[in-house]
Amino acid sequence: MTGESLRVAVATPLPEELCELIHQREPRIHLIRDASLLPTPRWLADFKGDPSFTRRPQQQRAFEEILNSADVLYGIPDMNPALLASTVRANPQLRWVQAMSAGAGADVKAAALTHDELERVIFTTSAGVHAGPLAEFAVFGLFAGAKNLPRLQEDQRAHRWPGRWPMNQISEQTVLVMGLGSIGREVARKLAALGATVIGTSRRNITIPGVSAVIDPSNEQQMLETIARADAVVVTLPGTEATNKLLSAKLLTAAKPGLVVVSVGRGTVIDEEALIAGLGSGHIGFAALDVFASEPLSPDSPLWDMDNVIVSPHTAANSPHEERLIAELFTDNARRFLDGEPLRNVVNTREFY
Repeated sequence: MTGESLRVAVATPLPEELCELIHQREPRIHLIRDASLLPTPRWLADFKGDPSFTRRPQQQRAFEEILNSADVLYGIPDMNPALLASTVRANPQLRWVQAMSAGAGADVKAAALTHDELERVIFTTSAGVHAGPLAEFAVFGLFAGAKNLPRLQEDQRAHRWPGRWPMNQISEQTVLVMGLGSIGREVARKLAALGATVIGTSRRNITIPGVSAVIDPSNEQQMLETIARADAVVVTLPGTEATNKLLSAKLLTAAKPGLVVVSVGRGTVIDEEALIAGLGSGHIGFAALDVFASEPLSPDSPLWDMDNVIVSPHTAANSPHEERLIAELFTDNARRFLDGEPLRNVVNTREFY
Protein backbone atom coordinates (compact mmCIF):
# COMPACT_ATOMS: atom_id res chain seq x y z
CA MET A 1 0.00 0.00 0.00
CA THR A 2 1.22 3.49 -0.79
CA GLY A 3 -0.35 6.68 0.36
CA GLU A 4 0.09 9.99 2.08
CA SER A 5 -1.33 9.12 5.50
CA LEU A 6 -2.08 6.18 7.72
CA ARG A 7 -4.86 6.15 10.31
CA VAL A 8 -3.59 4.21 13.32
CA ALA A 9 -5.86 3.34 16.23
CA VAL A 10 -3.91 3.12 19.49
CA ALA A 11 -5.39 0.04 21.12
CA THR A 12 -2.93 -0.29 24.00
CA PRO A 13 -1.47 2.14 26.57
CA LEU A 14 1.08 4.39 24.86
CA PRO A 15 2.95 7.21 26.66
CA GLU A 16 2.57 10.72 25.26
CA GLU A 17 6.30 11.05 24.56
CA LEU A 18 6.19 7.95 22.35
CA CYS A 19 3.20 9.30 20.44
CA GLU A 20 5.33 12.36 19.73
CA LEU A 21 8.29 10.18 18.72
CA ILE A 22 6.11 8.27 16.24
CA HIS A 23 4.85 11.54 14.70
CA GLN A 24 8.38 12.93 14.46
CA ARG A 25 9.80 9.78 12.86
CA GLU A 26 6.94 9.33 10.38
CA PRO A 27 4.72 12.41 9.85
CA ARG A 28 2.37 10.42 7.59
CA ILE A 29 1.05 8.53 10.64
CA HIS A 30 -2.17 9.88 12.13
CA LEU A 31 -2.69 8.41 15.60
CA ILE A 32 -6.31 8.03 16.74
CA ARG A 33 -6.50 7.61 20.49
CA ASP A 34 -8.35 8.44 23.66
CA ALA A 35 -6.32 7.65 26.77
CA SER A 36 -9.47 7.62 28.91
CA LEU A 37 -10.63 4.53 27.01
CA LEU A 38 -7.46 2.59 27.83
CA PRO A 39 -6.44 0.93 31.11
CA THR A 40 -3.72 2.39 33.31
CA PRO A 41 -0.42 0.51 33.05
CA ARG A 42 0.71 -1.16 36.26
CA TRP A 43 4.38 -1.10 35.31
CA LEU A 44 6.64 -0.30 32.36
CA ALA A 45 5.53 -1.97 29.13
CA ASP A 46 2.27 -3.19 30.69
CA PHE A 47 0.31 -3.35 27.46
CA LYS A 48 -2.68 -5.06 29.03
CA GLY A 49 -3.03 -2.61 31.90
CA ASP A 50 -4.98 -2.75 35.13
CA PRO A 51 -7.24 -5.85 35.01
CA SER A 52 -9.89 -4.06 37.06
CA PHE A 53 -10.37 -1.50 34.29
CA THR A 54 -13.79 -1.54 32.65
CA ARG A 55 -15.58 0.66 30.17
CA ARG A 56 -19.14 1.83 30.44
CA PRO A 57 -21.28 0.83 27.42
CA GLN A 58 -20.91 4.29 25.92
CA GLN A 59 -17.13 4.15 26.35
CA GLN A 60 -16.96 0.70 24.80
CA ARG A 61 -18.86 1.96 21.77
CA ALA A 62 -16.48 4.92 21.49
CA PHE A 63 -13.47 2.58 21.73
CA GLU A 64 -14.84 0.30 19.04
CA GLU A 65 -15.60 3.30 16.80
CA ILE A 66 -11.91 4.24 17.01
CA LEU A 67 -10.85 0.69 16.19
CA ASN A 68 -13.29 0.44 13.31
CA SER A 69 -12.16 3.71 11.70
CA ALA A 70 -8.49 2.78 11.37
CA ASP A 71 -6.24 1.36 8.68
CA VAL A 72 -3.90 -0.03 11.33
CA LEU A 73 -4.08 -1.10 14.97
CA TYR A 74 -1.23 -0.34 17.34
CA GLY A 75 -1.64 -3.28 19.69
CA ILE A 76 -4.23 -6.03 19.94
CA PRO A 77 -7.29 -4.42 21.58
CA ASP A 78 -7.38 -5.30 25.29
CA MET A 79 -5.01 -8.19 24.43
CA ASN A 80 -8.28 -9.97 23.65
CA PRO A 81 -8.43 -12.31 20.61
CA ALA A 82 -12.23 -12.12 20.53
CA LEU A 83 -12.15 -8.32 20.30
CA LEU A 84 -9.45 -8.58 17.65
CA ALA A 85 -11.68 -10.88 15.60
CA SER A 86 -14.72 -8.64 15.91
CA THR A 87 -12.63 -5.61 14.90
CA VAL A 88 -11.27 -7.36 11.80
CA ARG A 89 -14.85 -8.22 10.79
CA ALA A 90 -16.35 -4.82 11.61
CA ASN A 91 -13.62 -2.84 9.86
CA PRO A 92 -13.16 -3.79 6.19
CA GLN A 93 -10.47 -1.13 5.73
CA LEU A 94 -8.21 -2.63 8.40
CA ARG A 95 -4.98 -3.81 6.76
CA TRP A 96 -2.38 -4.28 9.49
CA VAL A 97 -2.10 -5.00 13.23
CA GLN A 98 1.15 -4.35 15.11
CA ALA A 99 1.23 -6.56 18.21
CA MET A 100 3.27 -5.71 21.28
CA SER A 101 4.64 -9.17 22.06
CA ALA A 102 7.08 -11.34 20.14
CA GLY A 103 4.79 -14.34 20.55
CA ALA A 104 1.60 -12.68 19.31
CA GLY A 105 1.05 -15.43 16.76
CA ALA A 106 -0.77 -17.32 19.50
CA ASP A 107 -3.24 -14.44 19.91
CA VAL A 108 -3.81 -14.27 16.16
CA LYS A 109 -4.48 -18.01 16.10
CA ALA A 110 -6.90 -17.70 19.05
CA ALA A 111 -8.88 -15.07 17.10
CA ALA A 112 -9.91 -17.87 14.70
CA LEU A 113 -9.94 -15.61 11.65
CA THR A 114 -10.96 -16.93 8.26
CA HIS A 115 -8.52 -17.48 5.42
CA ASP A 116 -9.78 -14.36 3.64
CA GLU A 117 -9.41 -12.28 6.81
CA LEU A 118 -5.85 -13.50 7.30
CA GLU A 119 -5.12 -12.64 3.67
CA ARG A 120 -6.52 -9.12 4.08
CA VAL A 121 -4.87 -8.17 7.38
CA ILE A 122 -1.13 -8.37 8.05
CA PHE A 123 -0.05 -9.13 11.62
CA THR A 124 3.40 -8.20 12.86
CA THR A 125 5.12 -8.83 16.18
CA SER A 126 7.78 -7.12 18.26
CA ALA A 127 10.30 -9.89 17.57
CA GLY A 128 13.86 -8.69 18.01
CA VAL A 129 13.03 -6.03 20.58
CA HIS A 130 13.33 -8.56 23.40
CA ALA A 131 16.29 -10.53 22.08
CA GLY A 132 18.92 -8.70 24.12
CA PRO A 133 17.21 -8.87 27.54
CA LEU A 134 16.13 -12.50 27.03
CA ALA A 135 19.59 -13.54 25.90
CA GLU A 136 21.07 -11.92 28.99
CA PHE A 137 18.62 -13.83 31.20
CA ALA A 138 19.58 -17.03 29.40
CA VAL A 139 23.26 -16.42 30.05
CA PHE A 140 22.47 -15.56 33.69
CA GLY A 141 20.59 -18.84 34.04
CA LEU A 142 23.48 -20.79 32.51
CA PHE A 143 25.97 -19.14 34.85
CA ALA A 144 23.69 -19.82 37.83
CA GLY A 145 23.62 -23.47 36.88
CA ALA A 146 27.33 -23.75 36.09
CA LYS A 147 28.37 -22.06 39.34
CA ASN A 148 25.76 -23.95 41.41
CA LEU A 149 23.97 -20.87 42.70
CA PRO A 150 21.57 -22.93 44.88
CA ARG A 151 24.52 -24.43 46.80
CA LEU A 152 26.07 -21.00 47.33
CA GLN A 153 22.77 -19.62 48.60
CA GLU A 154 22.21 -22.58 50.90
CA ASP A 155 25.67 -22.25 52.44
CA GLN A 156 25.22 -18.52 52.88
CA ARG A 157 21.85 -18.93 54.61
CA ALA A 158 23.40 -21.52 56.95
CA HIS A 159 26.46 -19.30 57.62
CA ARG A 160 28.48 -22.31 56.49
CA TRP A 161 32.01 -22.10 55.07
CA PRO A 162 32.47 -25.46 53.34
CA GLY A 163 35.54 -27.00 51.82
CA ARG A 164 36.46 -25.77 48.36
CA TRP A 165 34.62 -27.37 45.43
CA PRO A 166 34.97 -27.04 41.68
CA MET A 167 32.65 -24.91 39.56
CA ASN A 168 31.85 -25.58 35.93
CA GLN A 169 32.95 -23.14 33.24
CA ILE A 170 30.70 -21.98 30.41
CA SER A 171 33.75 -21.91 28.15
CA GLU A 172 34.08 -25.68 28.53
CA GLN A 173 30.41 -26.46 27.99
CA THR A 174 28.23 -27.54 25.07
CA VAL A 175 24.91 -25.69 24.95
CA LEU A 176 21.93 -26.72 22.83
CA VAL A 177 19.95 -23.65 21.76
CA MET A 178 16.46 -24.67 20.69
CA GLY A 179 15.39 -22.10 18.13
CA LEU A 180 17.60 -19.77 16.10
CA GLY A 181 15.31 -16.80 15.64
CA SER A 182 16.35 -13.37 16.92
CA ILE A 183 16.52 -14.56 20.54
CA GLY A 184 18.37 -17.79 19.81
CA ARG A 185 20.89 -16.03 17.60
CA GLU A 186 21.63 -13.48 20.29
CA VAL A 187 22.02 -16.26 22.87
CA ALA A 188 24.40 -18.05 20.50
CA ARG A 189 26.40 -14.87 19.92
CA LYS A 190 26.88 -14.26 23.63
CA LEU A 191 27.75 -17.88 24.36
CA ALA A 192 30.25 -18.05 21.52
CA ALA A 193 31.94 -14.95 22.94
CA LEU A 194 32.28 -16.84 26.24
CA GLY A 195 33.90 -19.77 24.47
CA ALA A 196 31.00 -22.23 24.69
CA THR A 197 30.27 -24.77 21.97
CA VAL A 198 26.82 -23.95 20.63
CA ILE A 199 24.54 -26.36 18.77
CA GLY A 200 21.29 -24.92 17.45
CA THR A 201 18.03 -26.29 16.12
CA SER A 202 16.26 -25.16 12.97
CA ARG A 203 14.03 -26.74 10.36
CA ARG A 204 15.94 -24.79 7.72
CA ASN A 205 19.44 -25.41 6.42
CA ILE A 206 21.14 -22.30 7.78
CA THR A 207 24.55 -21.16 8.96
CA ILE A 208 24.66 -18.91 12.04
CA PRO A 209 27.79 -17.17 13.36
CA GLY A 210 28.85 -18.74 16.64
CA VAL A 211 26.86 -21.94 16.07
CA SER A 212 29.03 -24.98 15.42
CA ALA A 213 26.21 -27.19 14.14
CA VAL A 214 22.51 -26.88 13.30
CA ILE A 215 20.21 -29.89 13.66
CA ASP A 216 16.61 -30.45 12.62
CA PRO A 217 14.41 -30.63 15.74
CA SER A 218 12.15 -33.14 13.99
CA ASN A 219 15.08 -35.57 13.74
CA GLU A 220 14.54 -37.37 17.05
CA GLN A 221 17.72 -39.42 16.84
CA GLN A 222 19.85 -36.32 16.33
CA MET A 223 18.10 -34.58 19.20
CA LEU A 224 18.65 -37.59 21.50
CA GLU A 225 22.33 -37.80 20.61
CA THR A 226 22.83 -34.06 21.08
CA ILE A 227 21.07 -33.72 24.42
CA ALA A 228 23.03 -36.71 25.73
CA ARG A 229 26.23 -34.69 25.42
CA ALA A 230 24.93 -31.19 26.09
CA ASP A 231 25.65 -29.53 29.42
CA ALA A 232 22.74 -27.14 29.03
CA VAL A 233 19.67 -26.38 26.92
CA VAL A 234 18.26 -22.93 26.20
CA VAL A 235 14.68 -22.90 24.87
CA THR A 236 13.85 -19.81 22.79
CA LEU A 237 11.05 -21.20 20.60
CA PRO A 238 7.53 -19.78 20.25
CA GLY A 239 4.50 -21.78 21.33
CA THR A 240 2.97 -23.53 18.32
CA GLU A 241 1.52 -26.94 17.56
CA ALA A 242 4.88 -27.93 16.08
CA THR A 243 6.82 -26.92 19.19
CA ASN A 244 4.41 -28.23 21.84
CA LYS A 245 6.46 -30.34 24.30
CA LEU A 246 9.32 -30.46 21.82
CA LEU A 247 11.65 -30.73 24.81
CA SER A 248 9.91 -33.98 25.66
CA ALA A 249 10.04 -36.46 28.50
CA LYS A 250 12.04 -38.75 26.24
CA LEU A 251 14.66 -36.08 25.57
CA LEU A 252 14.87 -35.05 29.22
CA THR A 253 15.33 -38.68 30.25
CA ALA A 254 18.11 -39.08 27.68
CA ALA A 255 19.85 -35.89 28.82
CA LYS A 256 23.30 -35.83 30.30
CA PRO A 257 22.98 -36.01 34.12
CA GLY A 258 23.04 -32.57 35.70
CA LEU A 259 21.64 -30.82 32.60
CA VAL A 260 20.88 -27.12 33.04
CA VAL A 261 17.60 -25.96 31.43
CA VAL A 262 16.86 -22.32 30.65
CA SER A 263 13.50 -21.33 29.16
CA VAL A 264 12.82 -17.90 27.64
CA GLY A 265 10.56 -18.81 24.68
CA ARG A 266 7.17 -20.23 25.59
CA GLY A 267 6.52 -22.63 28.44
CA THR A 268 4.54 -25.07 26.31
CA VAL A 269 7.73 -26.06 24.45
CA ILE A 270 8.83 -28.06 27.52
CA ASP A 271 7.06 -31.09 28.97
CA GLU A 272 6.73 -29.38 32.33
CA GLU A 273 5.71 -32.50 34.26
CA ALA A 274 8.76 -34.35 32.96
CA LEU A 275 10.97 -31.37 33.82
CA ILE A 276 9.62 -31.32 37.38
CA ALA A 277 10.26 -35.05 37.71
CA GLY A 278 13.81 -34.65 36.42
CA LEU A 279 14.53 -31.75 38.76
CA GLY A 280 13.12 -33.71 41.68
CA SER A 281 15.29 -36.75 40.98
CA GLY A 282 18.38 -34.63 40.36
CA HIS A 283 18.80 -35.91 36.81
CA ILE A 284 18.13 -32.33 35.70
CA GLY A 285 20.55 -30.28 37.75
CA PHE A 286 19.11 -26.79 37.53
CA ALA A 287 16.47 -24.74 35.71
CA ALA A 288 16.01 -21.01 35.18
CA LEU A 289 12.48 -20.49 33.90
CA ASP A 290 10.92 -17.24 32.73
CA VAL A 291 7.92 -18.89 31.05
CA PHE A 292 5.59 -21.72 31.99
CA ALA A 293 3.03 -24.00 30.38
CA SER A 294 0.26 -22.10 32.16
CA GLU A 295 0.59 -18.56 33.45
CA PRO A 296 0.45 -17.26 36.10
CA LEU A 297 2.25 -20.29 37.53
CA SER A 298 -0.14 -22.11 39.86
CA PRO A 299 0.60 -21.61 43.58
CA ASP A 300 0.47 -25.41 43.81
CA SER A 301 3.28 -25.94 41.30
CA PRO A 302 6.23 -27.85 42.79
CA LEU A 303 8.54 -25.50 40.88
CA TRP A 304 8.05 -22.77 43.48
CA ASP A 305 9.67 -24.79 46.25
CA MET A 306 12.50 -26.46 44.37
CA ASP A 307 15.92 -25.25 45.47
CA ASN A 308 17.39 -26.00 42.04
CA VAL A 309 14.93 -23.74 40.18
CA ILE A 310 14.74 -20.01 39.54
CA VAL A 311 11.17 -18.87 38.85
CA SER A 312 10.92 -15.60 36.92
CA PRO A 313 7.35 -14.29 36.34
CA HIS A 314 7.64 -13.85 32.55
CA THR A 315 9.49 -10.61 33.11
CA ALA A 316 12.93 -11.28 31.61
CA ALA A 317 12.01 -9.54 28.33
CA ASN A 318 11.12 -6.27 30.03
CA SER A 319 13.60 -3.44 29.93
CA PRO A 320 13.36 0.32 30.52
CA HIS A 321 13.56 0.80 26.74
CA GLU A 322 11.01 -1.78 25.59
CA GLU A 323 8.15 0.61 24.83
CA ARG A 324 10.43 2.96 22.87
CA LEU A 325 11.97 0.11 20.87
CA ILE A 326 8.54 -1.21 19.90
CA ALA A 327 7.43 2.29 18.89
CA GLU A 328 10.54 2.64 16.73
CA LEU A 329 9.96 -0.78 15.17
CA PHE A 330 6.37 0.20 14.43
CA THR A 331 7.43 3.49 12.89
CA ASP A 332 9.87 1.74 10.58
CA ASN A 333 7.20 -0.76 9.59
CA ALA A 334 4.72 2.05 8.98
CA ARG A 335 7.18 3.68 6.58
CA ARG A 336 7.58 0.34 4.82
CA PHE A 337 3.80 -0.11 4.69
CA LEU A 338 3.24 3.33 3.19
CA ASP A 339 6.07 2.91 0.69
CA GLY A 340 4.95 -0.55 -0.43
CA GLU A 341 7.91 -2.40 1.07
CA PRO A 342 7.80 -5.75 2.94
CA LEU A 343 7.14 -5.46 6.67
CA ARG A 344 9.38 -6.86 9.39
CA ASN A 345 8.24 -9.65 11.74
CA VAL A 346 5.16 -10.75 9.81
CA VAL A 347 3.26 -13.55 11.56
CA ASN A 348 3.23 -16.86 9.70
CA THR A 349 -0.53 -17.47 9.56
CA ARG A 350 -0.17 -21.18 8.88
CA GLU A 351 1.89 -22.01 11.95
CA PHE A 352 1.23 -18.75 13.85
CA TYR A 353 4.69 -17.72 14.93
